[in-house]
Amino acid sequence: MFADKVIVGSEEWCSFPELGIPYIKARVDSGAKTSAIHAINISPFLKDGESWVKFDINPIQNNVQTLLHCEAKLVGKRVVKSSSGFREQRYVISSVLNIGGSQWTVEITLTNRDSMGFRMLLGREAMSGRVLVDPEQKYLLGIPSSDSIKEVYKFSQVTSLGLRIGVLASNPELYSNKRIMEAGEMRGHDMHFLNIKECYMKLDATTPQIRYRDGRILNDFDAIIPRIRPSMTFYGSALTRQFETLGIYCLNSAAAITQSRDKLYSLQLLLNHGLEIPTTGFANSPLETNDLIKMVGGPPLIVKLLEGTQGKGVVLAETKKAAESVINAFKSVNANILVQEFIKEANGKDIRCFVVDGKVVAAIQREALPGEFRANIHLGGTASVVKITPQEKKIAIRAAKAMDLKVAGVDIIRSSKGPLLLEVNSSPGLEGIEGATNFDIAGSMIKSIEKVFEAKNSQWTKKHFKSTDKNEESEN
Repeated sequence: MFADKVIVGSEEWCSFPELGIPYIKARVDSGAKTSAIHAINISPFLKDGESWVKFDINPIQNNVQTLLHCEAKLVGKRVVKSSSGFREQRYVISSVLNIGGSQWTVEITLTNRDSMGFRMLLGREAMSGRVLVDPEQKYLLGIPSSDSIKEVYKFSQVTSLGLRIGVLASNPELYSNKRIMEAGEMRGHDMHFLNIKECYMKLDATTPQIRYRDGRILNDFDAIIPRIRPSMTFYGSALTRQFETLGIYCLNSAAAITQSRDKLYSLQLLLNHGLEIPTTGFANSPLETNDLIKMVGGPPLIVKLLEGTQGKGVVLAETKKAAESVINAFKSVNANILVQEFIKEANGKDIRCFVVDGKVVAAIQREALPGEFRANIHLGGTASVVKITPQEKKIAIRAAKAMDLKVAGVDIIRSSKGPLLLEVNSSPGLEGIEGATNFDIAGSMIKSIEKVFEAKNSQWTKKHFKSTDKNEESEN
């Protein structure tokens, strides 16, 4: 009975000959029902009247320079729930798995696994009736030599020439920052993480500079991608402004970042551009509390700290007494707040549209946990793919333009009055939206920078992107 089965450990090397993947390391997990493979730039297409899907893969862990272009017949779509409760809809393909010399056809879902340790997850559906797992062992079927891996992937190396790009942020381990670094390296750019706190500047009429902790001068960058957390807005924006002074292109300008972080000013700007928001009130004195509550339609209502972010400093006051208590408590410590009408019919859901270069490249619906009204992913909210309406797409694009942001996360809520704009984020997170949509948003940000330099110097583009442009995936 057991003689015909392959005995594997908890980690094994395997291959997918039909996909052109000679080596990929898999996590063997009988607790997972579905198998999954790392995929980016996923794009469905028709081939001889049938549905196919093409995608890119970095088959080797911690190696973004090795890139394969794959395509397979599409089996369908499947909603997969992760161990953390996150749900996403994935494309499903069928392909021959080769493991330890044995071969059979398995179904695999396509998903971005950049945040995971393994590029491949082998689930129990693919192993049923064919595999026995010894969880205490690893690589029972052997380990390919590093020379063998280098040899089979030598023609899959992405050209290492390109722009010198800095990611100006605070945490190099944050998913979004890692993804942007990887996306830039994958497209052949020289990427550098620049910690905001370790940068300092020299203001001078003839030799202005930005320096790093070791005294290194940072004046030779081609482009900067600011990823500034709210607590670092003032200093981060000052650094971005200094880079701009040096003639270095910044994906989002200092002025745009600064005005987007001022919640009151940003709402005024959005209204001036004809965009609708939930009715909002602002006052300095506690004496106006009662009229402020009436002005936004009475309780329940939302009280927001102007300096809050990721759902922090946002309170739902369900009664007039609660609203008075919360407003007066904030006022007693001289905190600036907004009072905003509560959109009950939204039922704890909102829409995050990711805008790059005036286009909505991806959108998700965020849903709050039961009993919670804030749908932020950082607070445990879940994300799922959503089809937005033409009106919602138009609102998102107009909002990013009104804030003068090249890259923006635009939050919209669906109300009985139609879609309303909540806020515009100048450093939107990538993890939730990339995980739900499988769209390479980090790559689209890098492409936005490339377009600027393409316009400046077509010869530069011809030299550095000849090999990648012919395989370019169209954005949705």
